[in-house]
Amino acid sequence: MRWDRGHQSDYVEDRRGQGGHGGSFGGMGLLFLVFRRFGIGGVIIALVVFGALQMFGGGGSTSSVSGRTGQDSGEQAGGNDELKAFVSFVLDDLQSTWTELYAAGGKTYRPAHLVLFSDRVQSGCGGSSAATGPFYCPADERVYIDLSFYQALRDRLGAPGDFAQAYVIAHEVGHHIQNLERSLAKGRDEGEAGGSVRVELMADCYAGVWAHSARARKLLEVGDLEEALTAASAIGDDKLQGSSGAVRPETFTHGTSAQRMRWFRQGYDTGKPAACDTFAAQNL
Repeated sequence: MRWDRGHQSDYVEDRRGQGGHGGSFGGMGLLFLVFRRFGIGGVIIALVVFGALQMFGGGGSTSSVSGRTGQDSGEQAGGNDELKAFVSFVLDDLQSTWTELYAAGGKTYRPAHLVLFSDRVQSGCGGSSAATGPFYCPADERVYIDLSFYQALRDRLGAPGDFAQAYVIAHEVGHHIQNLERSLAKGRDEGEAGGSVRVELMADCYAGVWAHSARARKLLEVGDLEEALTAASAIGDDKLQGSSGAVRPETFTHGTSAQRMRWFRQGYDTGKPAACDTFAAQNL
């Protein structure tokens, strides 16, 4: 992906080095958010998925992240390391894209913030650990990410590359769009598991909408699309569960690898947010 390596964003908050130590699975605040959205069944499902992520190294202290964009994600906490610049560029490009899309529809986009943290963080949804993976908190309209997740994405999940990393941010910003559009609540109305899957696949599609724009502006390089699709496949419920035991479709919360890739491609091919209405789709 082509990007400005000196980029800084007013919407990125660097809290690395400010959190607690130890990366054991906690995330009680995020589980509380899941409970509010999907009930106790959703909490049980989340524990299954979060446990799988933890096995892949989602927890633990912030460690070296390498690749085309990587440096030590904990290096000079609060400084302008290269990976922070990359995340900042992606966030601002995402929000510029959504600002234009909203304006075209006669609406005003309200930007999200992104928080970098290490090990643990306090959000508007409560306290969470790195083991939960990147997440969006609608209560404070912020995306939270411990950059060590990118090392797990590359080394443990087999999804390397800067556009795989960009896809993760685009997906979480997709949840922000859902929050603005009041579609996050639909997950609760559609049942504990099925509604959650539709919410997550919609966020994948919104990530694809941004990728469509990035391609049109010639920001994508050869192999970038494949990197995003590999990442989407790597974090499908069936693949995550299959790596740690039996696959239980009734507990899926994010969709299968095939579904995640399909909905990302839906956004990528059309470039239209209206094409991302997973709640209207008979077949996911």
